[in-house]
Amino acid sequence: MISKSYANLLDLANGNFPAMEEPRRKMFSRTMTVPGVLTELDDDQAQSVSSDAPSTVLADRLIVVANQLPIKAVRKVDDKTGEASWSFSWDENSLYKHIKDGLPEEMEVIYVGSLRAEIDPSEQDDVSQVLLERFKCVPAFLPPSVLDKYYHGFCKQHLWPLFHYRLPFSASLGGRFDRSLWEAYVSANKIFSQKVIEVINPDDDYVWIHDYHLMVVPTFLRRHFNRLRMGFFLHSPFPSSEIYRTLPVREEILKALLNVDLLGFHTFDYARHFLSCCSRMLGLEYQSKRGYIGLEYYGRTIGIKIMPSGIHVGQMESVLKQSDKQSRVHELEQEFQGKTVLLGVDDLDTFKGVNLKVLAMEHLLKSHRGWIGRAVLVQILNPARGKGRDVEEIEEEIRTSVLRINQELGNPNYTPIVLIDRPLTLAEKAAYYTISEAAIVTAVRDGMNLTPYEYVVCRQGISGSDSSNSPQKSMLVVSEFVGCSPSLSGAIRVNPWNVESTAEAMYEAISFSDFEKQMRHEKHYKYVSTHDVGYWSRSFFQDLERTCVDHFRRRCWGIGLGFGFRVVALDPMFRKLNTDAIMNAYVRAKNRAILLDYDGTIMPQSSINKRPSQEVISIINQLCNDPKNTVFVVSGRGKEDLAKWFSPCEKLGIAAEHGYFIRWQADKEWETHAQNASFGWMQMAEPVMKLYTEATDGSSIERKESALVWHFQDADQSFGSAQAKEMLDHLESVLANEPVVVKSGQHIVEVKPQGVTKGSVAEKIFASMFQNERRADFVLCVGDDRSDEDMFVMIGDAIKAGVILNKNNSSVFACTVGQKPSRAEYYLDDTVEVINMLENLGEISEDSANSDSGSS
Repeated sequence: MISKSYANLLDLANGNFPAMEEPRRKMFSRTMTVPGVLTELDDDQAQSVSSDAPSTVLADRLIVVANQLPIKAVRKVDDKTGEASWSFSWDENSLYKHIKDGLPEEMEVIYVGSLRAEIDPSEQDDVSQVLLERFKCVPAFLPPSVLDKYYHGFCKQHLWPLFHYRLPFSASLGGRFDRSLWEAYVSANKIFSQKVIEVINPDDDYVWIHDYHLMVVPTFLRRHFNRLRMGFFLHSPFPSSEIYRTLPVREEILKALLNVDLLGFHTFDYARHFLSCCSRMLGLEYQSKRGYIGLEYYGRTIGIKIMPSGIHVGQMESVLKQSDKQSRVHELEQEFQGKTVLLGVDDLDTFKGVNLKVLAMEHLLKSHRGWIGRAVLVQILNPARGKGRDVEEIEEEIRTSVLRINQELGNPNYTPIVLIDRPLTLAEKAAYYTISEAAIVTAVRDGMNLTPYEYVVCRQGISGSDSSNSPQKSMLVVSEFVGCSPSLSGAIRVNPWNVESTAEAMYEAISFSDFEKQMRHEKHYKYVSTHDVGYWSRSFFQDLERTCVDHFRRRCWGIGLGFGFRVVALDPMFRKLNTDAIMNAYVRAKNRAILLDYDGTIMPQSSINKRPSQEVISIINQLCNDPKNTVFVVSGRGKEDLAKWFSPCEKLGIAAEHGYFIRWQADKEWETHAQNASFGWMQMAEPVMKLYTEATDGSSIERKESALVWHFQDADQSFGSAQAKEMLDHLESVLANEPVVVKSGQHIVEVKPQGVTKGSVAEKIFASMFQNERRADFVLCVGDDRSDEDMFVMIGDAIKAGVILNKNNSSVFACTVGQKPSRAEYYLDDTVEVINMLENLGEISEDSANSDSGSS
């Protein structure tokens, strides 16, 4: 049966708009089990569908999307009939299989991903049916031409090396960027998203996407479901901005990731690098509140989750109970009798540092020759996941080094380094873990690496057994560039590039006293056993729920084309200013107050020439000449510039420097916020600002009559922001006893007298009109930045105090410029719309004046 949400998509694509009100039905399968055709997800004409249809289920579900399903597929041939068939089973070694351990028991989990086996197109429908019914898995079948370019091409040749800090400095080193590989990556991500759409109910389901293979899936899903609750976890490192920004499609991927609600990383370093990229490339700054990190993005808050994943301790313990494992342990104990075993378990990969580990073992034996004949490094090499010349070269280097060291330091009864390059079962690996005195991880860059966790559990033994109750011991030597390193506080951390120090760490690991090894093991086991895969998935899902708690309360719009698509989320009361509504209210009013910000409101921020155009002057004069109007420009600019620019507007009121100076009309004198105010604090603040200006290239100081402003929009964003925070603390300390406030804004730090805000200007204007028996019964207040929010707040206070008459709640229009979170109830998209709206109001005033003169 086709899911209801999928049917709706087809209806919308065909121009049919079904009724949205339907009775709530009992739970039924929402999974499509027959082939279907979807509209193109990357079609620029595709419409975003908000999740307004009533849900057809009574419980939440989680859809886990990963590159590979947690399924083993084996092709079997019947000996009697000769017919071939597929046999499927759970892959117990897959992390995704155990995600459900941390979720509520009643929560259904559906997996979407590809299979490791190649399925003939003629068998795909039958395989899909079997996997769905038996395992609740939905396979995504990638065409061979797409699969190779997507996985072995873009994922392994571009993303994997880049995320591990390797740049393609030459064509032979990783390969140059190939747009066809990126297109294949997008196509594959689109196929995965189509499979999700087939089974999803957007009102009730959560979606959890995993790893760098699927980083643009969020955009495909968000384009169709604005309120979909969606998380993403990156299992690899995220590189520093200096590395990441070399990627030609850097912004496309960043913006795609920002379409999720919660982004997960293993360590703070990885999260910090991502946040730095968002700051440098997209101008987004994160905020930390009550322990949670969030990014504000078009009214949505994207949560940042830092939580290293764990292992399934129960699974490891069940492996330890297997008889073949126990017999294998006995064999290994005899094989390495009288020897101390150091163990390495790594994929054959350029970033695992196996070659450095081998050299460190050589250095250990040569510098501590007493261990020759006694210490053995067993290195298990898992098959390579990628392919290419770099993998072949590293494998050749490892084999050559091992052969040389064994020939030089070994003898017929002693092999210093045992290289195992065949696939091993988990039970076989557990046997090696059990007999090893220390585990060595020397990756030069790695996302998480769960080898140390598995090692610690195997050294502990089976819970409740006699052996596990007696003191156990283990030692870990872990690269500081591995994601698990911060969580293993008892490990000896090393820089794997320093072979000598790594060798000394390995020597210490096998030379410590048994008591020291027991204490470190106890600390590690306590952490690993409590922070397992269930703890990780439960923590992530709880944060996803918290982040999405307001999803169905907010109003959402999808805007943008291609990977520039994003969702704007706004308060339900926040809406676009309707021209007809404001014109009707304008006509009815007798006393109008019009307050306009300047930069970003009637003057575009991007404009180099900040002088108002003749068109703007003409429109403002039309408004000012209406005797019913009180019109003010309220700006942070200095009074000299504003007075000169608006000199043709004789009846215009001007509030300069955020209201420190006010002039009611051109023929009036300037009023100041406080008479005889002292500005001695400027002599204290300016030297501090100069100190930071000299140290921050691209920054500058603006001196106003009433304020000092430090600008850093032309400085390095990260360094400028850091300097601004430091300066803010410095100035607050220096000016603690002065009657001033120190505020940070968009790329500025400002020091100004206390009580000077645009809100106080609005208060003065409304109070003056009220005292002159001209209580405002129409208010239009338009602004675009943080300082204008004070005016919006003051309008609400004035209405409550009765200073403003808000007839039928339809005569006050607090309006921000741009769709963004604001205290205003209305918005206009840009300065062009503001000018058009003011022009319409000006024409009404002019028409009214002409009709009055005609009647007289």
